[in-house]
Amino acid sequence: MPLRDHFHSPLSDRFPWNEIHGQWPGEMVRHLLTLLPQGFRAAPTARPGTPFEIDVGTYDERTKYPRHQPDREGETATLVAPSPTLSVVGEFNEEDDYEVRVYEDDETGRTLVAAIEIVSPANKDRPTNRAAFVTKCAALLSRGVCVSIIDLVHTAPANLYADLLDTIGHSDPSDAAKSPTYAATIRNRNEGSAAVETWAYPLEIGSPFPTLPIWLDETRNVLLDLETSYSETCRVLQIP
Repeated sequence: MPLRDHFHSPLSDRFPWNEIHGQWPGEMVRHLLTLLPQGFRAAPTARPGTPFEIDVGTYDERTKYPRHQPDREGETATLVAPSPTLSVVGEFNEEDDYEVRVYEDDETGRTLVAAIEIVSPANKDRPTNRAAFVTKCAALLSRGVCVSIIDLVHTAPANLYADLLDTIGHSDPSDAAKSPTYAATIRNRNEGSAAVETWAYPLEIGSPFPTLPIWLDETRNVLLDLETSYSETCRVLQIP
């Protein structure tokens, strides 16, 4: 089933992009369960960020509270806080998380070995959000976690895969690093360094999806057929 345009009419009128982003991680998990060797498991996360605003009130001399005077022996006086050096209206955005995480279980708990990140429009819409996404991926790579990035958001030109490589001192001359939509797997073969290998493919509306390797350790991987999980997601959501 080829990639659809989830960000424009007529599809977006009936099937908002966040529906497929929310369902797809679960379908990836279902597919991975048929591939992962014993001792490994996958779990989905679908957590859209919630924008909110904080209004930091300006300091007003008319409402200044007087210094509290102790009226009993031994009582501590309460000092009035000084006026702020800056008063602004700030906007904070919690980061969108649409992802699948793969763990290796043992007697002591679980170890994260791979993360599959599905890019949302909010991950790309401003420099701070792009930096937060890239920083998270770079931190995972530094711990030896295999990172896959799937970006269907063709309405924003940023390429977070290319930004990630730039952050760790590398670049990719291929079309995948220039396209606004792509699928890529990045792994760091030497934990703590930046010696990486990538498998990156541009995505185009109307074209089939690639298959991505998901590395579980230095030598073992499973091949995630994105087409299978995407097709099942569209089927479940009744997306034509």
